[in-house]
Amino acid sequence: MAFFENGSVRIHYEDVGSGMPLLIIPGGGLNSSFKFFSTLGPFDAVETFKDSYRCICMDLRNANDGLSSGPLEIDRPWDAFADDQLALMDHLGIDKFLVLGFCIGGPFIWNLLKRSPERIIAAVMAQPSGCRPEIPLLGYTNNLAKWGPDLCARRPDINMEMIDQFLTNMYKKHADFVFTVDREFVRNCQTPILVLPDDSPPHPLVVAMEVVALAPNAEVSLYPWKEPKSLIPQGIDAIRKFLAKFKN
Repeated sequence: MAFFENGSVRIHYEDVGSGMPLLIIPGGGLNSSFKFFSTLGPFDAVETFKDSYRCICMDLRNANDGLSSGPLEIDRPWDAFADDQLALMDHLGIDKFLVLGFCIGGPFIWNLLKRSPERIIAAVMAQPSGCRPEIPLLGYTNNLAKWGPDLCARRPDINMEMIDQFLTNMYKKHADFVFTVDREFVRNCQTPILVLPDDSPPHPLVVAMEVVALAPNAEVSLYPWKEPKSLIPQGIDAIRKFLAKFKN
């Protein structure tokens, strides 16, 4: 474990293993941190893939379960997180890399592909978050209840009005599809993508499968792959086979 400081942002990260760089983004919404893999995650992605890849993982800025911190950039929430992810890779001297993201990692990956498509060799989206049409503001309400109050309690410089504005810009103004890009972007994205779908309230199957249908170089794993747990090794194997196609 290590820390990287970039101006007023301090990022807690892990850099283990060797080989082609693989950025691993934990799930857990705005509480995305290493703890996801020991609590909510279907498997520990860092432990699983560090035998074959240089695995880089980080606590999300201001996650209550993590040690990363920085300003609450109300007017550019998604891009602030992309800034951190790309700055960490720059700090580590990594230009091009693979990326594996869980849950909120799906929208994060799409934003990275929008910001720096030339750097992403291939991407895996496991149980990706998306906008479920019947509950379009679920991301807003979940983070307002499960992230905002605890952050305010430990950060006197942040209040719930600021949290509301931040989440409004993050979710309410983008209450469609995958939040960070539109369907036209996905339709024109040439980056190879593997999707491991889920179908829980924040991880709608219908959105995951629409991504697979739209993206010209998308593949999809078996579904279901998380439950029963005996299927998880097949999901891991699908990720291994997909990523292996892009190893030097």
